[in-house]
Amino acid sequence: MSQFDDREQTFEKKYAKDEEKEFKIIARRNKLLGLWAAGLMGLEGDAADAYAREVVEADFEEAGHEDVYRKVKGDLDAKGLDVSEHQLRREMEDRLAEAREQLKN
Repeated sequence: MSQFDDREQTFEKKYAKDEEKEFKIIARRNKLLGLWAAGLMGLEGDAADAYAREVVEADFEEAGHEDVYRKVKGDLDAKGLDVSEHQLRREMEDRLAEAREQLKN
């Protein structure tokens, strides 16, 4: 193999590893967000964990983060909780930073 081929394979492996890490970070963010929302809705223990899993699964509906936003916002609204779009999006950002920190090592 030439040096170019070696370099290309190295970059491809790094890209795949970075993508896998980002996937794990987003999944962790969604779980943390789900646990946060579950707390607002008064869910505890297994019910909170189950809700967090639902939020993680909601991210597979479409590309991007809007599916997660709609899931959590809809559930909070259904419970009569007044959480603004800004507040929810801020929580999503905060949980993302928390997830990145948790998976840093």
